[in-house]
Amino acid sequence: MPNVPELFGNMVFNQDVMRDLLPKDTFVALKKTIEDGTPLELSVANQVAHAMKVWALSKGATHFTHWFQPLNGMTAEKHNSFINPIDDSTVIMSFSGKELVKGESDASSFPSGGGRATFEARGYTVWDPTAYAFVKEHSLCIPTAFCSYTGEALDKKTPLLRSMEALNRQALRILRLFGNTEATRVVTTVGPEQEYFLIDETLYGKRKDLLMTGRTLFGAPPAKGQELDDQYYAAIKPRVTKFMEELNVELWKLGILAKTEHNEAAPAQHEIAPIFSTTNLAADQNQLTMEIMKKVARRHGLVCLLHEKPFAGVNGSGKHNNWSLSTNTGENLLEPGDTPRKNAQFLLFLTAVIKAVDDHADLLRISVASAGNDCRLGGNEAPPAIMSIFTGTEIEAILKSIKDGTPYDEHTKQEMKIGVDVLPPIPKDTTDRNRTSPFAFTGNRFEFRSLGSSLSISGPNTALNAIVAYTLKGFADELERSSDFDKDLQTLIKKTITDHWRVIFNGNGYDDSWLHEAKQRGLINLPTLPDAMAEYLRPKNIALYTDVGVYSESELKSHYRIKLKKYCQVLNIEVQTMLEMVHTDILPAAFRYLSDVGAAVQNIQSAVPDVPCTAETTLIRTLSAQVDALAACAEALTERHAQIQMCADYRERAHKYVTDIIPLMEQTRACADAIEPLLGEAYKPYPSYEDLLFRF
Repeated sequence: MPNVPELFGNMVFNQDVMRDLLPKDTFVALKKTIEDGTPLELSVANQVAHAMKVWALSKGATHFTHWFQPLNGMTAEKHNSFINPIDDSTVIMSFSGKELVKGESDASSFPSGGGRATFEARGYTVWDPTAYAFVKEHSLCIPTAFCSYTGEALDKKTPLLRSMEALNRQALRILRLFGNTEATRVVTTVGPEQEYFLIDETLYGKRKDLLMTGRTLFGAPPAKGQELDDQYYAAIKPRVTKFMEELNVELWKLGILAKTEHNEAAPAQHEIAPIFSTTNLAADQNQLTMEIMKKVARRHGLVCLLHEKPFAGVNGSGKHNNWSLSTNTGENLLEPGDTPRKNAQFLLFLTAVIKAVDDHADLLRISVASAGNDCRLGGNEAPPAIMSIFTGTEIEAILKSIKDGTPYDEHTKQEMKIGVDVLPPIPKDTTDRNRTSPFAFTGNRFEFRSLGSSLSISGPNTALNAIVAYTLKGFADELERSSDFDKDLQTLIKKTITDHWRVIFNGNGYDDSWLHEAKQRGLINLPTLPDAMAEYLRPKNIALYTDVGVYSESELKSHYRIKLKKYCQVLNIEVQTMLEMVHTDILPAAFRYLSDVGAAVQNIQSAVPDVPCTAETTLIRTLSAQVDALAACAEALTERHAQIQMCADYRERAHKYVTDIIPLMEQTRACADAIEPLLGEAYKPYPSYEDLLFRF
């Protein structure tokens, strides 16, 4: 068994390592940069680079790379060795401050939404000192931002850092109003729970759809699914246990606080959850977690599937984003207080989040929109696409008493008056959780449950930070002008609760009646990515992001184009793969089986002419009809898809995928899935759901 305390973070250039290897004044300067964002002098960067190199070499590193997160949602790295020649036969290992702080990459080879032409190739990677460097596979990985030659963000990290800074500024303004002069920084913290599937690598290699799209485009349901509720928290299979053990070790080495692991609701589905960390660090670590999960799985003859809906008929996979606000003095601003003044502060931050989610539900929905997540959201396994907030009955009762001006506490029947001593303590965790809510308050944090399992958490957290920062800015502007703080604070909280009461919903989000009720409440419903993206460039959204300094208007337009284009590209790959499987796998398999059954009928009747072969001929008729139906569906899909490909406008094309192509894909699948159970086992063109989900 590994010595976890010694193992943990031993491949990370963290503050303990910095303190040991850096001169004291250099460490102090670097720490100030990390905590306060002050510029780092080149002389200091040179000393940090030297210490990083010495440490990395001791960990077996031979190369370094600027590790960044382009707009494709993945990570990127270009490796350079530490080797530098000093004469014809001798080299030294060197690494300068200049190489640490800044690098260059081909910006035109990554998604830019038209912001960069192919001939405009220059892009820069810039060291993010707030995220620790680490050694992975013999390379020193330096977390960096990625921007264009003109300074526009081409990555996920830069906007996230901007949003964190925007929220810090506005939250500090609020804290100062409450007399808090000790806190100098407010950070968002996140703990992303990660769901995933594990399947046998050999079986995976026999499925073109899994290889090309990450999900099964065909597959008849097995006799058993998850209806017996015997998967969730069940004993973990030995093969999976070995995978999890190695995964933990690899994550702990990189300082990732992997804490919880268990079987999820669907067969072959699992979850891993870390302890909270600062959002920027959590985003980096979640990207690493997904990468390492895939690599470790392969070492165990498994494949880790991160698609949101890899299998029809069983639960898909999400990523629950547990988000909170904390000061550098250790105060959780979403922790219900036990004194009137703390309660008032908590209620102001709570109502700011409520207002932000109601006013900007479209931006939250857009932040989790993808072709894969469209397959998951709204089913009885994931929150609906409609954004609402679960507060729990206790908090709801408190908010209602403020809104209505009625007594709350059942023991003392006190009227809720913010900032006055008669305000009772606000309890924590006195209500059940709501797994159907997209945005649930869970005691001292919010759980944003709509994220897809393959999604980078940077985008959703950027949106969440930005909308809360924008709301707090409005609160601070109003309260800083106040001549009677307590009175105006109470008025503001009451008005905010009243104006945004519609977004609070503690019921069953899976129930169809909620769709009707949400519409009556005026809540926006954006079921698909094209629906969501239609809202993105509205003036109010551009004004919000530019006002808090998170995105420029040109960056927003780039993201708009990137999301629509990627959606179309993903669907195009799925259609092409589906048609290939129909024509090269499914139909030929059916033809072989029909031929063999037909030959068997002929042989039987030639030997015994009066045998009717009723079962065989019935099978032939049934299977032939399904084959004809599948061929017709595939032909219709081919023709309609070819027409849509002629559409140059990605917005229009995306909508046509929703209205025209996806229904045809579903019809094609239904025909193919009806054929699968009719085929003899030896004739099946690919491993079945039974094989994939149960036989490993």
